[in-house]
Amino acid sequence: MELRDIEIFLVLAEELHFGRTAQRLHVSQARVSQAIKKQERRIGAELFTRTSRTVRLTEIGRQFRDDLQPVYAGLHDSLERARLAARGITAQLRVSLMPFNMPELHPYWKAFRARHPQCELQIRLETFNDVFGRLRSGSTDVLVTWLPVEEPDLTVGPAFCTDSRVLGVRAEHPFAGRESVPLELLAEFPHATSLDVPDYWEDSYLPFHTPRGRRIERLKLADNSDELVSLIGMGEIIHTFPSHVTKYWGMSHIRWLPIPEIGNLTFALVWRTEAENDLIRALADTVRHLGVFHF
Repeated sequence: MELRDIEIFLVLAEELHFGRTAQRLHVSQARVSQAIKKQERRIGAELFTRTSRTVRLTEIGRQFRDDLQPVYAGLHDSLERARLAARGITAQLRVSLMPFNMPELHPYWKAFRARHPQCELQIRLETFNDVFGRLRSGSTDVLVTWLPVEEPDLTVGPAFCTDSRVLGVRAEHPFAGRESVPLELLAEFPHATSLDVPDYWEDSYLPFHTPRGRRIERLKLADNSDELVSLIGMGEIIHTFPSHVTKYWGMSHIRWLPIPEIGNLTFALVWRTEAENDLIRALADTVRHLGVFHF
């Protein structure tokens, strides 16, 4: 089996979406389908069940994923270490972001790189689905996400930044002309959600109920900010965001409205406790030294 085909399978097992898998790997959807069909023919069983709306791992697919992940990770790490050694780099730290990689965050990256020139610092955006899954699988070393994080196997490090909240609505939406939106009114229109995220964590971002007990419905699935903006622009949902989007997302078809009743988000470094190492501690020390940025 080719290494690329293994990578395609593992990414599809994570994304459970052929289009997103193709986009993430910079290949066509046909290439993804071809790789999966080839693997299924070789194994003699389906690895995924597909419908027009969902993609799910079969039992054999889950077993195959669990067996392949450590093998692929070890091989990938060996190749990566050889590539870095050829460039004189002896270490690597992979950081996934839930906020966007705004210029305000770059001083943290610059300071870390200056202190640790032998380390390659990779900054990538995290998807919304199974937000802690990549930490647990070893696909990333540190996650920057909002608090609280109450996972027994994860360590919460220093706070990184804080941000207030806005609501994104279509320009023609009934709310679009308002100066702000009370939390109670968020129950009047549907919102989006993601797969495999803890309820307490999702509730801290957007409560499941208004102050009067009305349910704030999540009727659409989205695993990244581009999907959210598309759904908002089409008028299918309204959705909350950190307010820094208003500085960098100037879109004529979207209106950003403050939500004063929702508290600020605090983002912090999070890592798998068992995977803690000198580089993770060094990044945490850098964040502590520079302090919390307030948008």
